[in-house]
This record gives sequence, structure tokens and C-alpha cells, in this order.
Amino acid sequence: MKKLTTIILAAGVTSIAVTSCKKTLDKQDLSSFTASQVYNDSTTTKLSVDYIYGQNQPAWFGNSNGSISTQLQGLTDEQYSDNAYVKGTVTVDNVTDIGTSNTSGNYVKIRTINMFIRDVNAGTLPDAQKKRFIAQALFWRAYRYFELVKLYGGVPLVLTPLDAVGDEAKAAALLPRNKTSETFTQIVKDLDTCIKYIPVKWPNNADYGRITQGAALAFKGRVQLTYASPQFNPGNDMARWQAAYQTNTQAVSVLSANGFGLYPKWDVTMWTTDGSSSGSRPQNPEAVLVTGYNTKTADIEANSNSYANNTVPKYIGTTGGSNQPTWDLARAFPMKDGKDTLTSKYSYSTQTFWKNRDPRFEQTIAYNGANWYVGGNSAYRIWTYQYYNKANSTSTTSSTEITGPTTTGLYLRKAVDPTLTGQNFLYSGTDWIEIRYAEVLMNQAECAAEIGNLGQGQEAYANLIAIRKRAGIESGSDNLYGLTANMNHDQMINAIMKERQIEFAFEGKRYWDLRRRKLIESTLNGKRRMGVIFQLVNNNSGTDYIQGTRDGLANTNFDQLYSTYFTVKTKTLDSYNIAYQTADYFFGIPTASLRNNANLQQNNTWGGPFDPLQ
Repeated sequence: MKKLTTIILAAGVTSIAVTSCKKTLDKQDLSSFTASQVYNDSTTTKLSVDYIYGQNQPAWFGNSNGSISTQLQGLTDEQYSDNAYVKGTVTVDNVTDIGTSNTSGNYVKIRTINMFIRDVNAGTLPDAQKKRFIAQALFWRAYRYFELVKLYGGVPLVLTPLDAVGDEAKAAALLPRNKTSETFTQIVKDLDTCIKYIPVKWPNNADYGRITQGAALAFKGRVQLTYASPQFNPGNDMARWQAAYQTNTQAVSVLSANGFGLYPKWDVTMWTTDGSSSGSRPQNPEAVLVTGYNTKTADIEANSNSYANNTVPKYIGTTGGSNQPTWDLARAFPMKDGKDTLTSKYSYSTQTFWKNRDPRFEQTIAYNGANWYVGGNSAYRIWTYQYYNKANSTSTTSSTEITGPTTTGLYLRKAVDPTLTGQNFLYSGTDWIEIRYAEVLMNQAECAAEIGNLGQGQEAYANLIAIRKRAGIESGSDNLYGLTANMNHDQMINAIMKERQIEFAFEGKRYWDLRRRKLIESTLNGKRRMGVIFQLVNNNSGTDYIQGTRDGLANTNFDQLYSTYFTVKTKTLDSYNIAYQTADYFFGIPTASLRNNANLQQNNTWGGPFDPLQ
């Protein structure tokens, strides 16, 4: 899809310059325009709000360019990474999202949004147009404050542009932190205003990707779910859960009434089907909140992403191959009857780990010998095994991967466009879906479970069943798709969290889920992440002796190939036990921020007086 047209606003909002254009008019030099000319005209105001979209839309994995969001997968058991968070060595200066300068960060983006709101209000557009433009800006202000509050707790709420010149102006800008409750209240207030004035769908295909009423409701549901969760709600105030339930239920209703729903099958087309079919109604009903990309490489409209290049193995022709699932994630998938490997009717062994698994396993994990439609080749098989490269030796091995062999033994295949080849891996146009309809169902199910709607047929069960049914899991004689009947609260919450781990693997959700439920320490601490080694059985030839026949052997009898030619064994990736700090549930305010603003207070979990639970 084409990205939304954008415009850069100068700091004083006295001139504008185009950064991405589609129409001839948009390509004109607009630098001589004044603020009144911009905000008295709907075309140039649209360019301005589109710039706000471009500044704030999350990229792949939900990356909002923050300290955490740029490395989300490596913070959990999804992917291996050596970092301060898993080591337990985080300090107050690691998480700098609150800002330590006046030129970048969340507050610079919030300032741009506040300036837009001020100037649209001062313009002469019809009232209805003003409200619709401002509604979009308010969504992104809520998004930015949510990014801050989930890291630190309450932060200073800046709702109008602050003057930047003069001692009095600088002193007035030294704002104290608002309470966490006040910050969440403001986020919800902004979203409520957005929901009131935003349409359920936009009229034109080119508006695909704009915020809709359903998307704003879904995001509000995510916000309220977080506020109700144990990280922010240790006293388990049920009013918070009830509010989150009501919002998510409304989101499901509005989205369902306007063409949104579960994509009919769980495969790569759930990601590569994008764009609009009628107005802003998506061709992919799953796509609730979307960041659009295209495959252009050299003109002013170019807006590609590097996801495929960073995911497909280097030896296929990319420079990446770094998105590598752990064995822990591979083991987490249930069997195809929806049961875990201990209770399933299907037997499980490490040697045949791929057999009879949840169909989402094959669509997420690329493993040695797997058939992976990639690089335009639907018959392609990926090989990651090691072989002995010296005759009569069992100590020296080489990888069948020519360059950049996988560290974990596995690759991520989720959402990789199979038609990309060669240099096109660098220019993927696959859209990022920040909120899928499946997440809205899962959010509603969690809230339902917390307020006691646990009966079979109510949302806690019904939504899990809908997601598992779409995934292709067997229904079973009880039509519960592998779920246990009559689960209590704790069992249902565990089932929901497990389902989120599988459904949203490598979508930037796992860390935030463990964090808000305060499960990071109990899930990860004391553990070391695991990889897998596929070893070619030694025949003392010192060669990769099946290289010319392996595809044929795999096509004929995959089970026999493995039992005859490979051993499968696990390996430890971490050299130390994961040791998350309890204090990390609310990060410390950076030293530079405290120096810049004497009115900021440090969190009490980092030696200060500010209570992030108030």
C-alpha cells in the first residue's frame, strides 16, 4: 500500500515542506506558506496531520523507537540477546524514553501534536473538519503518553505547546510528574474525544491506514487492560477490569459491524493481504491498526521496511537472518489437538518435534528441512544442519549454511512475503499490523475472565475457541479445541497468556504481556534460553554427503530422513541465568532528565519519593 502523505512542520509553525508526495499539487514548494494558510485549508491541514502519523506510527514488532521497543524479542524467551535487562544490570540511565534532550523523544513528538491542535483550532476550517483532524492528533498524543506511562508510571502531562524562549518560559516548562492515575485518565480522555469525532470508516481507498473509531476503541481497550493488570493494579480493583471489559466489548462490536474480523486462515497471506477494498475498509479484516509500507526504492513516495531482509537467512541472499526463534518458543506450541506435549493424544519427541503440531508452528518456525515458500520458490526447503568436515573425526563440524549460520538452529518465517527475491528483500512492502482483531478478542477474553465471565460460551472461552479454530486446531469431541472444560480464574488466565504467546509470537507483545501481568521474574528468572543443533550422522566421509539428495529424501519420507540422517539435540544460548530486577516494572528516570528538570521526582523503586502506583 502507499504510505500516508506527510509534511514537515517547522518549529515555529511558520513554514512547511513536503517530505512525501503523491499528487502534483503536493510536490510544489510550500515553504512560503504561513501558518494561517496551512490551517485554513483542508488540503494542507491534511498534509500536516499526515506528518504526525509518520512521526508516531509504530514499525515492525511495535517499534516506537524507544529504549525497549527496539529490542523487544531479545528481552524474552522468544529470541536470544545478551542485554542489561536479562542480566539484571539495568540502571536509571538505560531507559531514556522520557527524554534527555529538546531535539528528540516522546515530548518532542507531543509538542508537534499540541502545536497542530492549537493551530487547527485557530484556523477557519468548518467545525466538523477541525474536530476530525484534531481527533486523529489526539489519538497519537494518547499513544505517546501510553508509551511513557507503561515504562515509568506517571509523567508530566503537557497538553499545550510550551514557550521555549525566555527565563520565565523555561521555568514554566519545568513541570512535575502527574500521578499515574492522572496520566491514564488523560490518555482515556484523549481517546474518548477521538472516538467521538472519528469515523467508523473513511470514504476513500487512499485513507486506508487512518485511525478509525474501531481502532481507537481497540487501543483504548489495550490501555485500560494494562491499567487493570497487576503491574498497575496490585490491589485488583475490579472497577478497572470492568471498564476495560466494556471498552473491549464495544471495540469488538464496532469493528465487527464495519467489516473487521478474524482473517479466514492463519498463514502468510494474513500479513501480505493489505490495502483497502471499499473506502478505508481493509481487504484484510484482521488489520485494525496498520502502519503501511510500499516497495518503492527510489522516489519520494518510497517507504519500505527491512523486516524480510532481517528475517530470511543470509545464504538465501539477504544481509540479515537475525530474527531467530529459540527452542523455548518452538517447544511452546501445542500439538494439533490443542493440548500440550504431555497431555496430547499425539506423541511427542525431540527427534520428530515438528510432527502433529499446532498449524501455527509451521507458519512461524522455519527448521532444518522444512518446506518454506520463500524467494519465489514454493518448493524450497531450508537446511540448517551441521556435518563433520574431516574423515574419521567427530570433533570438527561445518554448517550447511554457506554464510551467517543460525545461532539457534531455527529461523522465523512468519509474515515473510514469499514473492520477494534478490535485492527486493531489502524493500519489503508488507504492512505492520499493530493491532490485529485477534488481539481485541484476546483482550476481551482476559477482561471477561477477570470479572468472572468464565462459563463455556462466554467470551473467555468463546474468543479462545474462535482463535484456535481459525488456526486449524482440531475441535475435539467436546468442541473446545484443546481447552480444558470448566477452567477456574487462574487456569483461564494461564490459558490466555499461553495463547497470546503462540498467536502473537514475534509481534512485540510477549514482553509487555509478561510485564503488565508481573510474570517476568517467575517466567524467565533462573532460566537460560535454548537453541537446537541438527547434526548429520557421521559416515566418516568428512563431507555433506546428502547435499545432492536431501530434497528428494525429504519429499519422499521426511520422518525416515530424520531418523536415518540426523540427530537433534538442544544447546544453551545464555552463559548466565536470566535475572530480571523487580525494579524494572517501573524504570528509573534518567539522571540527565532529573538534571534538566529539578521538579521531576525519581520512582520509589529507584530510591526516590514518587509512587508509580498512585
